[in-house]
Amino acid sequence: MCGIVGFASVRHTVNRELLERQRDTMVHRGPDSAGVWISENGRVGFGHRRLAIIDLSPGGHQPMVDATTGTVVTFNGEIYNFRELRAELESAGETFATSSDTEVLLAAYRVWGVEGVRRLDGMFAFAIYDATLQRVLMARDRAGEKPLYYRISDGTLTFASELKALLADPSLARRIDHASLDDYLAYGYVSGDRCIVAGVRKLPPAHQMLFDLASGDSHINAYWTLPVIDQAFAGHIPDAQETTQLTNELDAILQGSVARQLIADVPIGVLLSGGLDSSLVTAIAARQSSQPLRTFTVSMAGSAAHDEAPYARLVAKHVGSAHTELLADPAGEDVLPALIRQFDEPFADSSMIPTYMVSRAIREHATVAVGGDGGDELFGGYMRHPLHVRQDALRRRIPGVVRQLAAVGAQALPSTVKGRTFAMNLAGDIGDSVASAGRLFNAQERAQLVASLGSTQHPRAETERRNVARSHRSTLHRSTATDFLRYMPDDILVKVDRSSMLTSLEVRAPLLDRSVIEFAFGRLPDALRATGTGRKLILRALAERYLPAELDITRKQGFSIPLGEWLGSTWRGSVDDVLAGGTMLDTRFLRQLMSVAQRSKIDADRAFTVLAFELWRREYQLS
Repeated sequence: MCGIVGFASVRHTVNRELLERQRDTMVHRGPDSAGVWISENGRVGFGHRRLAIIDLSPGGHQPMVDATTGTVVTFNGEIYNFRELRAELESAGETFATSSDTEVLLAAYRVWGVEGVRRLDGMFAFAIYDATLQRVLMARDRAGEKPLYYRISDGTLTFASELKALLADPSLARRIDHASLDDYLAYGYVSGDRCIVAGVRKLPPAHQMLFDLASGDSHINAYWTLPVIDQAFAGHIPDAQETTQLTNELDAILQGSVARQLIADVPIGVLLSGGLDSSLVTAIAARQSSQPLRTFTVSMAGSAAHDEAPYARLVAKHVGSAHTELLADPAGEDVLPALIRQFDEPFADSSMIPTYMVSRAIREHATVAVGGDGGDELFGGYMRHPLHVRQDALRRRIPGVVRQLAAVGAQALPSTVKGRTFAMNLAGDIGDSVASAGRLFNAQERAQLVASLGSTQHPRAETERRNVARSHRSTLHRSTATDFLRYMPDDILVKVDRSSMLTSLEVRAPLLDRSVIEFAFGRLPDALRATGTGRKLILRALAERYLPAELDITRKQGFSIPLGEWLGSTWRGSVDDVLAGGTMLDTRFLRQLMSVAQRSKIDADRAFTVLAFELWRREYQLS
């Protein structure tokens, strides 16, 4: 796990001092060593910060140069199938000087070129400079576990793992991209290839880019796409024998995925929350590990309502792991500004705070942690998934005129009234349901918060969500695919990556292995994922093989904090500073939001969204 940065230009040369300064804004991503490489003509430069996980020797140092071709790579992440790829390459006559996956990546490019990206299984973001073809190849993993920001201006490509590295360049104008701001206020994060800073983009998951150093042209394409299942098969109801066969298949796939992700040359542990996903990963890891498994659970001091330690303790005892219960100190008032700074873009998922505190506690015992991220998106684990199925069934049964009347009546209610959005969406289709899921502010409220959004010419955030949903077939697939393509990479995985890397902890997600993703979206009928009354049905069937019967695997607790309470106490000073003025947000609306923050979870979430944005804007001085 590392931090990467780079520069490639048609006509300009690298400023070495700036490149090193950009690299070192990400020292937390790689505290073990640092490197820089600049081409002979000075038009290409790569920087790297290393967190050593595989091959701790100097042989794994980056940027790494291919001694045969002169090709150079700077790479962040892990290639989980690097041993299999290495064996295949060796059988073709390739030789290796190290045991690192980075050298395997270079050899894969040497032999297979850009097509080699399709062969990689892992979490990664990398850039390869090919001196012979005078081009830079950049690529990002399928799920979007590892980040990659880039900017192309005046024939020059710059890129980095984190936006703060690009912001270290004084030539980058600090202007807010208004389409991204609209997206943030709608959902609490900036999604897709957008970036909150105008002129900067994110390389989407499962995409690669080629930048031509002769012309300055760039081309982006998807090297992998999420399976689109046939609607007839999605609606198929499997019998008991077929269900058993598919459960066996998933069992074997997960065993392989977990085994590959337990490979490391540093201490490794499993983050055990006691929920279904992490408990399954733990139980499978206990069988796959050649050494006694170490599991960790973290409790939030003073937050008994958010404590999952008893569930985790039950699982740890059942699988026989060496279990450690860590107590995370309450978040002080300094934690929020530190995370606002770390996340680079405004980010409104307050669970980033316990995620950071958990990472900080575990880092004292391990360098790598394995977790259960991805299960909800792959197998229909969110409450909205069965809700969307039920809602679509209602649409087919209720006459259109009745649904239209219900929507008109609901629209007259305040936006935070429970059930209002459900009733309004009955008049539309599943795209409307998907677009409103998790939405914090509607278009009218966003325009009230920021006056300039009222006259913007870009498509609204909801439009993009509807378009993503339309690319899939069944109701459940539209709902889960949108979560996989938007909510997961742009909220969940951003939260995990930035929070953990701030503590120099690598977090892995076996459920996001390509084999698991393709099985969930391409092999499973909806009836084994989620229905109108059940969630993650095949995972629950698998849990019967691995987990204690007394464990409640139906609960959905989530990783949360007493947000409304903290807004009124721990962060009261920050709230007062924002309300005092000097903001681009509507102050009257802000005061109204803050006054009701402790009334309900949605009110607290909305208040935190605007607080996080304004603290971020002041930190990075954008307008």
